[in-house]
Amino acid sequence: MMERAESGQKLYTRMRLWEFPDQYVIEPTDGSCGSSLAVNKADGSMNLIDEVPECSSIRVPKIRIIFGVIGMLKLVAGSYLIVITDRECVGSYLGHPIYKATSLKIFPCDQCVTNSNAEQKRVETEFSGLLNIAERTSGLYFSYDSNLTLSAQRLHDLGDESKLLPLWRQAEPRFLWNNYMLEVLIDNKLDPYLLPVVQGSFQNFQAAIGKEIVDVTLIARRCTRRNGTRMWRRGADSDGYVANFVETEQIVQMNGFTSSFVQVRGSIPFLWEQVVDLTYKPKFEIVRPEEAPRVVERHFLDLRKKYGSVLAVDLVNQHGGEGRLSEKYANAMHRVISDDVRYLHFDFHKICGHVHFERLSILYDQIVDFLEKNGYLLLNEKGEKMKEQTGVVRTNCIDCLDRTNVTQSMIGRRMLEIQLRRIGVFGADETISSHTNFDESYKILWANHGDEISIQYSGTPALKGDFVRFGKRSIQGILNDGWNSLARYYLNNFSDGTKQSFPVALALVLIGFFLALMSLRQARYDLRHLFFSIMWASLSVAIGAFVKANGRIFCKRPRLNKPRS
Repeated sequence: MMERAESGQKLYTRMRLWEFPDQYVIEPTDGSCGSSLAVNKADGSMNLIDEVPECSSIRVPKIRIIFGVIGMLKLVAGSYLIVITDRECVGSYLGHPIYKATSLKIFPCDQCVTNSNAEQKRVETEFSGLLNIAERTSGLYFSYDSNLTLSAQRLHDLGDESKLLPLWRQAEPRFLWNNYMLEVLIDNKLDPYLLPVVQGSFQNFQAAIGKEIVDVTLIARRCTRRNGTRMWRRGADSDGYVANFVETEQIVQMNGFTSSFVQVRGSIPFLWEQVVDLTYKPKFEIVRPEEAPRVVERHFLDLRKKYGSVLAVDLVNQHGGEGRLSEKYANAMHRVISDDVRYLHFDFHKICGHVHFERLSILYDQIVDFLEKNGYLLLNEKGEKMKEQTGVVRTNCIDCLDRTNVTQSMIGRRMLEIQLRRIGVFGADETISSHTNFDESYKILWANHGDEISIQYSGTPALKGDFVRFGKRSIQGILNDGWNSLARYYLNNFSDGTKQSFPVALALVLIGFFLALMSLRQARYDLRHLFFSIMWASLSVAIGAFVKANGRIFCKRPRLNKPRS
């Protein structure tokens, strides 16, 4: 078992938050003897105090139990303290408990806003209203004892001095979801309160194979460099950071052995977008195409530094709008392809259709040499490295959700079988499918993993999830995909981003078609109604066309400041 060296100061695991009229006081209640943290309600300033202020009949505080401090979010004038008010233990990572944040609470430190000018107050009110969304953020995981932002291999390779640092100092900034929000606490040297949080997924199960108990964990770490939801955050930025970049690590532990295999997914790595315009599938637009080779090169340079060799598997359609993106991607890769970087296009829909996902074995045959060469991490009972992973498969489709998750689950399954043979659990021809209970748990593991990643990016569970969950397509699964596709359409057009004008446009279109239908039903009695039905239908089409043509006006995308590294 690989253990983390003990750092100088442990994180507080349970605290009491006192809400006084002028300040919040956070008191450790987990048996620690550390100082309490006072947060000023006027400006969010912080300082440590030895004792909680006395209460009186006039000064009666509200009290609640919290399990961690996410950090401090500063807007135009006010600051907002974000804490974890409930948690759920979801498993363990290399011997340490892992928790999911199931409830967040935001406490305003905005009394100073009353002294701001009218414009600042207006902007503050507008942005503070969005904080309700932050309280509902899904897929947040943390550990008080282990660095969840690092893969098992990177954690093992940390130097002895690094292992003694506080967890936030060890953390990988790309996957530290609350990186920006921790800055105020870091500046005030509040190490016991600095809780690293990742967004993604954590799935775990144990199952018996013969007399052996095998523990399998699947972790997703979402990158914070290019955040945003599906249609509103596509492609890469000029620095090569891509939308929906997720590192997925599969860990198997048994009889003291620990083995890990890492894959990554991410949007096609050059500048492109889809302008939301009420159509089901908005047109793909390549932005500044002359920059594509440079951005692709920068993206893969970063991947090589972090993972070693890279095999890029492109699953998008060969024709149509997706085909134009794939062609641009393939052309840009000519400057990047080397002994350490490979590119492979696999038209998922053409080869597998909507039901024949077993044909992914064709893809596996094309990449098995890369997988065997670059391997996986294997540690023995003493924590010594017997084998290491020297390269990574990077998979993408358009959303990097549905096709990608089916493909990654296939690769993960094949690699797990190789790992179990290496450890001695499986015989030469033995597979996961030959162990019913283990197979069922493994499918559920990957299906839940895909759903959680999909909900964070698109707002709905993953499509094609029935194949991952049950090993075959079903009528119910296809119907679920239809429903989730409609839900995505609604969320992309009328919920995500700044789109206040779209609901009005939709209402006008629906009213127009309703009136056209009513007039058409009366046309057999009076031909004038036929004229009116044509008029209303034409008006609806015109409104839809206007919205589509002016999509950029309605869909101004917010420009976010580049995150600090």
